[in-house]
Amino acid sequence: MNEESGRPIRNLCIVGGGTAGWIAAALLGHYAGHLFRIRLVESEEIGTIGVGESTIPPFLQLIARLGISESEFIRETQASFKLGIRFDDWLDRGSSYFHPFGAIGAPNPPVDPYQLWLRARTADPSLELQSLAPASVMADAGRFMLPFKAATTPVGGAAYALHVDAKRVAAFLRRFAEGKGVVRTEGLVDRVEAEGDQVAAIVLRSGERIAADLFVDCTGFRSLLLGQALEVPLDDWSDLLLCDRAVVVQTENIGPPPPFTLAEAQDAGWRWRIPLQHRTGNGHVFSSRHMGADEARSILLAKVEGRPVTEPMLLSFTTGARREMWRGNVVAAGLSAGFIEPLESTAIHLVYRAIDFLLRYLPGTSRAPELAAEFNRRMTGDYVEIRDFIIAHYSLTRRRDAPFWRDVASIELPAGLRHRVAMFADAGMLPEVLDGLFSAVSWQSVLDGMGVLPRRPHPSVANAEPAALARDLRGLEQAIGRTVQQLPTHQAFLDQHCRAEKPLAA
Repeated sequence: MNEESGRPIRNLCIVGGGTAGWIAAALLGHYAGHLFRIRLVESEEIGTIGVGESTIPPFLQLIARLGISESEFIRETQASFKLGIRFDDWLDRGSSYFHPFGAIGAPNPPVDPYQLWLRARTADPSLELQSLAPASVMADAGRFMLPFKAATTPVGGAAYALHVDAKRVAAFLRRFAEGKGVVRTEGLVDRVEAEGDQVAAIVLRSGERIAADLFVDCTGFRSLLLGQALEVPLDDWSDLLLCDRAVVVQTENIGPPPPFTLAEAQDAGWRWRIPLQHRTGNGHVFSSRHMGADEARSILLAKVEGRPVTEPMLLSFTTGARREMWRGNVVAAGLSAGFIEPLESTAIHLVYRAIDFLLRYLPGTSRAPELAAEFNRRMTGDYVEIRDFIIAHYSLTRRRDAPFWRDVASIELPAGLRHRVAMFADAGMLPEVLDGLFSAVSWQSVLDGMGVLPRRPHPSVANAEPAALARDLRGLEQAIGRTVQQLPTHQAFLDQHCRAEKPLAA
């Protein structure tokens, strides 16, 4: 065997558990368990951070690909449904907008429904974009229905994701992965044996040495294999996204869980509310350059609804991405690959995305530089896309009422984002992105919510009569509203289809 070609892959080791590790184990066990032996090493001494408890629609693809019953998964993990994110106080104090999942308006190819709305509002300026988004109207009314079960109705274009309990997700996927032959080993990593771009083995504190041909690094912010052993640097983006701390706490529910995530801007960052069936997750993401941890904790506890059931926990992070996320025989997934604050609930998605790409480019040996290069290109593209989308939420603010927001407003935008905003501001158009995460609806919703109104509609709707368009869209708005009022409440839908057997301790 030519050493340059690497060792044949017979053993794969996932280092680290939690949500990232067990998503990796579930997918790899399901699709590649017949190809090589898979072991996951984790320690119960290292807890799951459990911050990323809100997902986006591709997470449901993960559940479906594994053949897992969605209703069973929801019951077992105490999950609830999510139709999007409500953003309060971002453009100005007192402002609010919604980022929905799914469609806005009725399909009218090849014309973008957004352009029809843009033309119609010249005759009816009070026509709101989100009144044409089924997910937004459902969320505002606290109602829910699986869109595919209402496909022929005005709400059939909605989409959804889940609010999940990260620890229960990890436990559920552990059972699944072990059923696929993944072997779990308990133990803390003491050292990593590496030479060049190859990790030969990890050595546990117990003295056990675990060798493998391919490693998946799920060791969180420590990035023991990729960051430390192979010395892959982190490209630091904290000059673009100023927040670097979060205080998190779980509280009792005080009423039915709303089917959306709340992201409310604060004086030095923002806070989230993620409602599950058995409790609510809360967090305050902030910039340590603008606020101290004690003040951030006090603000969070003053804002939460319901009695805290955990002690507040402080997390520190650096926003950025590893220069390479696959080097040699190590592939990183989750926090070990990079971190972007959870404003758009992308953390779990990036884990799924990494393992999906690993399966697509699965190497035959421990050295596969061409496959690694393509993996790195695709994953870096995902991180940059998410980074720019998050920056857009901040950079377009009109707030100047606190030092944090004044500093945010002075940040120079990355060239790609600057081009995107300028293109949209001209005629409501967006660059075409192959296999991008955020759809046109996502960008349209956030840019509209942040006050970016294009100077003119696209010429494709120039001949449409604005008043007639406005009447048609008002009719659609009314049809969506009537249909939504006939749907069950979110709580009633949970109770009927996927209610957890009994509330569980947080």
